[in-house]
Amino acid sequence: MVAAAREVRSVSTSHFPPSTPGLWPVHVHAFHELLWGTQGVLTVETEHGFFAVPPTIGLWIPAGVAHAVQTAGGTGFYCTYVDADLSVPSTEGAAERHAERPARPARPARPGAPVPAAPAEGAFVAVLDRAHRTTAVAVPPAARELMVHLFRNDMDPAARRRSERVVVDLLSPVDVTPMVLPMPSDARLESVARRLLDDPADTRSLEAWAREVSVSVRNFSRLFHRETGMTFAQWRIHARVRVAIGLLAGGMPVGTVSRRVGYRTPSAFVQSFRRVLGHTPGWYVASVKADAEHPLASGSDDRPSAALPTWLG
Repeated sequence: MVAAAREVRSVSTSHFPPSTPGLWPVHVHAFHELLWGTQGVLTVETEHGFFAVPPTIGLWIPAGVAHAVQTAGGTGFYCTYVDADLSVPSTEGAAERHAERPARPARPARPGAPVPAAPAEGAFVAVLDRAHRTTAVAVPPAARELMVHLFRNDMDPAARRRSERVVVDLLSPVDVTPMVLPMPSDARLESVARRLLDDPADTRSLEAWAREVSVSVRNFSRLFHRETGMTFAQWRIHARVRVAIGLLAGGMPVGTVSRRVGYRTPSAFVQSFRRVLGHTPGWYVASVKADAEHPLASGSDDRPSAALPTWLG
């Protein structure tokens, strides 16, 4: 494995329009990477598991984190590269400034909306520094517009530096749980997990899979829970929902998706989907369609900027 070579400004963005299926094998960057504005669903694999990146959230991959990226046909996205040495505005006094603001009545959360991480001084940068792992982020409209604005080649250097700092400061972490599917590291269990991702409709029982990989049922169950934090049954449900997200985003009807991922009835699929993500497949499809229908502003190189994600609006 070698580091992917790319010369970038402090912040630069590439647009990957919808096309045929794509695969970027495991690689690392010397800079941070933000995937956002997805049409369809990206799949990113790191040592911590599989991340499904829907159109409504961004995924921050810190410099030095090995990852692979896969897209289904028709998936498009933006990729913003951030210099690992980019300094950000000081966060000193942020807590005091926040405390001085008058409290606003809490707005009821939308079903299934990502839950913001607990606020703190320099929350986003602190999360990266502490965990140094892939993180789900909210990418607000201002950040999206700025990233497109930075496409320009005629910007004043001082103005560019200011904009680059603001872009990073505008990002905020959200709960990554709905996006990540932890993978077991044991080779035998990993082979089972990957086969279920390839064919989520495979209904073989835990006992059958344990026999398949020559592991006792007790050890299979114990190892699976230890390495993923879930029972095998729980993990299978999450895996099915993860695959379903991509199929739904690609326009497949809910009934067809339910059969494709192993459910006998759409109602059983809807129940599992709601249990994992907090909302129904129909709500998710409507959310994705609403994002796609937002008018997009043109960037200086005629690339569109993305609209506000309805999950985070």
